[in-house]
Amino acid sequence: MSNETAVQEPVQESVQDTQLITADAAAKLIKEGALLIDVRSEGGRASTGAVPGAVVVNREHVDEDFSPESAHRLAQLSGTDQKIVVFCGSVNGSRPVAQKLKVLGYTKAVHVDGGFPALRDAGVPTTGPTAPPVEATPPAATTQASTDSVASER
Repeated sequence: MSNETAVQEPVQESVQDTQLITADAAAKLIKEGALLIDVRSEGGRASTGAVPGAVVVNREHVDEDFSPESAHRLAQLSGTDQKIVVFCGSVNGSRPVAQKLKVLGYTKAVHVDGGFPALRDAGVPTTGPTAPPVEATPPAATTQASTDSVASER
């Protein structure tokens, strides 16, 4: 099995090397006018925030949104040589989209290492979050339970 792993790893690394970029490099491309594509879910955007001007794309509709022959092609597309920056919450969501764009002929499609949090940390303007964080247990109940268990152990 180790031979199979050795054969597969270089293929994965070459994809990462050609399309995965740092958030700082992405921020520069965005400032230069690259099309920014957000492939996170509505819940993901609500809980962490959004990038103004980013085009929201459903990962399941990449063919319809980007195919040159599609009647539903995004209006923001100017051609297959357009610079496109794809992001998600992590590379696991953005990598398949960037790869699909490359297959569709978008030679300058890249995705962001670290996703949305890295873009925010790199200074890309963001908004939100719009949804309040969900607390599992109220802090007072947690504190009381901890105190009770310590007292009973003594």
